[in-house]
Amino acid sequence: MARRRRIEEEHENHERWLVSYADFITLLFAFFVVMYAISSVNEGKYKVLSNSLVNAFKNTTGQPGGQPITVIQGAPILPPKPVTKPVRLPEQDKKAEERDKMRHVASDIMQALQPLVAQGKVRLLETSRGVTIEINDSILFSLGQARLQGESIAALQAVASVLADADFPITIEGHTDNVPIATPQFPSNWELSAMRATTVLRLFNEAGVGAERLTAIGYGETRPVETNTSVEGRARNRRVSILIDSARPEEPTEIQR
Repeated sequence: MARRRRIEEEHENHERWLVSYADFITLLFAFFVVMYAISSVNEGKYKVLSNSLVNAFKNTTGQPGGQPITVIQGAPILPPKPVTKPVRLPEQDKKAEERDKMRHVASDIMQALQPLVAQGKVRLLETSRGVTIEINDSILFSLGQARLQGESIAALQAVASVLADADFPITIEGHTDNVPIATPQFPSNWELSAMRATTVLRLFNEAGVGAERLTAIGYGETRPVETNTSVEGRARNRRVSILIDSARPEEPTEIQR
């Protein structure tokens, strides 16, 4: 029994506290290492990491199934862009004003020629250049003649009274069908169409329209608006067109060598 007690005393470890002490020292060393590492973190990188984490947890979607819209914390808020109206140039304002004035002129002419418009003898057309009054020659001239018929003079004078108060350039065009003419006065449709245009021009000038605003052109049969293979088409092509031009002539510029 004495020997057994002596053996147990020999195997008893009196330095077990060193194990716990070593573990405590290791943990304490690790704690100080972590504290040192935290104290030396770059502030800029920390902010980037912080913002990334905040953004990751604050993503919103505009609609179900849509792409996430990232809300960046701390980003400057851009002011809304003001809605600016397109700038109108003085030339554009002037053209718009002239266009409105021309529409008023066309309206007055339409009212003056309303009976003929209703009969289909007169048409008013708006083009890129201005307003065109298209008058069938059957109410103006006898076939193959360039002298105005009595009943048409009053209608043209009504048109001239409207145009006299405006200041737009006016071009009077004479047109014929393709039936040839050969008389001592009119050797061809060129002369006939030009004389008809000139006759209307003279009436306008006598009614108060300035001569500097008037131009007469004879196109003959070269600008038909209908086919010349039918009676109706040829009647439509025999016409006088009065163009109220919105494009004012520009001052010429000499081309330098």
